[in-house]
Amino acid sequence: MNQAKRRPRKLGWRFVVIAVVVAFLLISLVRNVWMDVYYIPSASMEPLLLTGDRVLVSRTDFATAPIQRGDVVVFDGRGSFTPLNSGNDPITDAAIGAGQWLGLVPNNNIYVKRVLGVAGDTVKCCSAQGQLEVNGVPISESYLYPGDVPSELKFDVTVPQGKLWLMGDHRDVSLDSRSLLGMPGGGLIDTDRVIGRPWATVWPLGRIHVLERDAVRAP
Repeated sequence: MNQAKRRPRKLGWRFVVIAVVVAFLLISLVRNVWMDVYYIPSASMEPLLLTGDRVLVSRTDFATAPIQRGDVVVFDGRGSFTPLNSGNDPITDAAIGAGQWLGLVPNNNIYVKRVLGVAGDTVKCCSAQGQLEVNGVPISESYLYPGDVPSELKFDVTVPQGKLWLMGDHRDVSLDSRSLLGMPGGGLIDTDRVIGRPWATVWPLGRIHVLERDAVRAP
């Protein structure tokens, strides 16, 4: 009689464990194939994204349409923005990785910036009017942080195939392609390092909204 009573209890625990494992695998599949959540650790993309925002990132947008000027992208900065072997000890890495996976702490290898130059573009700063130029045409940047100029640093870069020129919207505080001029790669990021496009902010609750795409037009 005792065994007959315990058997359903064991089956119940097994069911819970199996359900948790299946749910974890489904969430992992969704986050690796379709959508993921990332923590915004800095003010470099203000006013669009604020420090502490959690953003839902679509991994599929650029599978159906190419990356365009004006797109905001989330990308892996290892080998360009951060060293390839910029890790801690395995135990610390595992703890940090768990927090990053849950969206509780920032991933120091992941960045979010705006694309200002795609393959074949020449990006220059600045025009006689103090504007950023793409292919010789001054562009209007309505997304810039109020009071910021397009760039205090002068540059003139032609973007080769498979690369992107990226800048933050809050130019005065942004570590971006300009900061890497003179370094290996010249501040240009490989397109295959792009993870996806921020689609919406999902936290804090008062900041929940869909992020529109801003195209930067130039010939």
